[in-house]
Amino acid sequence: MTIGVIAPSPAAAERVNNVVLVHGGFVDGGGWEGVYKLLKAKGYNVSIVQNPTTSLAADVATTKAVVDAQDGPVVLVGHSYGGAVITEAGNDPKVSRLVYIAAFAPDKGESVQKLIGNPPPGAAVPPILPPVNGFLMLDKAKFAAAFAGDVKAERASFLANAQVPWGVDALAGEVTSAAWRTKPSWYLVTKDDKMIPPDAQRAMSKRAGATVVETPGSHAVYESKPAAVAALIEQAATSKN
Repeated sequence: MTIGVIAPSPAAAERVNNVVLVHGGFVDGGGWEGVYKLLKAKGYNVSIVQNPTTSLAADVATTKAVVDAQDGPVVLVGHSYGGAVITEAGNDPKVSRLVYIAAFAPDKGESVQKLIGNPPPGAAVPPILPPVNGFLMLDKAKFAAAFAGDVKAERASFLANAQVPWGVDALAGEVTSAAWRTKPSWYLVTKDDKMIPPDAQRAMSKRAGATVVETPGSHAVYESKPAAVAALIEQAATSKN
């Protein structure tokens, strides 16, 4: 008797099962927990990078170490400053798709510092305090309104008091090669963002040729609306691109 082997469906065969999540400045990877749980429930292999946010080079190296540990193609996801990290780290051969969540998407020679130097007219100004010993923090009293406007007050207060100092060298780190120029990308624009102006997000995503989804939400959309974030990541993972 011959036992037949059922071939996987095209969708299953094309799905990229490894997802690597990269956090931005002022926070750590713990905020990805909601997104992580949703993706894990769908059977994805999800890893969360804990970047030191000391310099772009250090964060790219840390991210690439996680990417290189995966067993196959990777969907690389970045939030905020994490977008700059994945733009550089995404050149790793294992990365097949990029997902930007309210994130910076610099081109070659650009840094976050350069991108924020000319904000759209009328845009909110993030409450970043002057650097101390080479590191930046957000004003704790203004953190919730600027970063986490739709996150529960208790959680937003915790995030304000648990800030990770963001290195000036990370802010000024310039991308040497933009992965979005050679790899497909997706972008979630947060329409109520007070950290990265929505119009700036739209301009960067358009330049990158990304598939764009817009949603009401604060800069901390990965915490406040994990389902919307996970849905875009899954769209990227199952795309035929």
